[in-house]
Amino acid sequence: MAKVAGVHGRPRRQRGARGGGRGRDCKRGRASGTSESPRDNRPMPPVALALVLAAALLHATWNIAAKKAGGGDAFVLMTSVMVGVIWAPVALGLGFGELVGWGAREWGFAIASAVVHLVYFRTLLRGYREADLTVVYPVARGSGPLVTVVAAIVLLGEPLTAGGALGALAVCTGVFVLAGGPRLWQGGGDAAARARMLAGLRWGALTGACIAAYSVLDGYAVKVVAMSPILLDWLSQLLRAPFLLPGQWRDRAGFLAAWRAQWKYALVGALLSPVAYVMVLYAVELAPLSHVAPAREVSMLFAALLGGRLLGESDRGLRLAGAALIAAGVWSLARAG
Repeated sequence: MAKVAGVHGRPRRQRGARGGGRGRDCKRGRASGTSESPRDNRPMPPVALALVLAAALLHATWNIAAKKAGGGDAFVLMTSVMVGVIWAPVALGLGFGELVGWGAREWGFAIASAVVHLVYFRTLLRGYREADLTVVYPVARGSGPLVTVVAAIVLLGEPLTAGGALGALAVCTGVFVLAGGPRLWQGGGDAAARARMLAGLRWGALTGACIAAYSVLDGYAVKVVAMSPILLDWLSQLLRAPFLLPGQWRDRAGFLAAWRAQWKYALVGALLSPVAYVMVLYAVELAPLSHVAPAREVSMLFAALLGGRLLGESDRGLRLAGAALIAAGVWSLARAG
């Protein structure tokens, strides 16, 4: 995972080699934009595109597992603890030198990331319990990038070319078409189905807002504060546990029951989710966030292919059209400069 992470295509050296971090001069350079602006004006490098596509496949896989689990806070706690244990050797082995040099700023970003991701997982899983995956997932993945692109331009000062804008629009449009297009808004004549659809739209939109929030927050931490993506994601996962432990301790019987039913799905999330997200964070180091965030939504195509039974097999014409739009959008984002 570390060998593909070098910003210039080389294996990343341990960040503590310069006295516990990259050095203040390097961080000042990133903050001022002197090292990031030239790269952000270029098309998405092939390595960044490959990272995004691989991450999308892993993301779709663990989302299907989360949907099947039907879990809540107990599921999030299981996943967080498993991540903390499984990935500790990698995170500490590659990032301990940087970790000992962290100050209040870096720890503040790590804690903020943990809180935002906790809200994201709670919102996503609540949506999966109350509505269909075919509504929650596409609305979340389609609305999140649009907010992220705007925030990246406004807050991070990233440029967005006409090709990048068309690519983002094509990806997001393809996500909605792949999920059923206008049927998302119609919901049929059944009142119960209509209520379930509206719940999916509501929770999907809230999840999309969370996606935008953590994308911008973590993107800033990686690009400007120069925090290690692996270390940031690992600590963000681990720091969620203290927020969840009190409630689960009070309901130990419920947690044990959830453990017996959901631990296998939690393990899938613990193995795949960190790899997928760290790949995205490394892609953000190589390419503009406003290009990377929408390109991630090719995961909807993988979800449709891998989770046919969950997403349904009807309207193949719409699915093919949506897949074509997503592919065209990813190509446009990769070519945009």
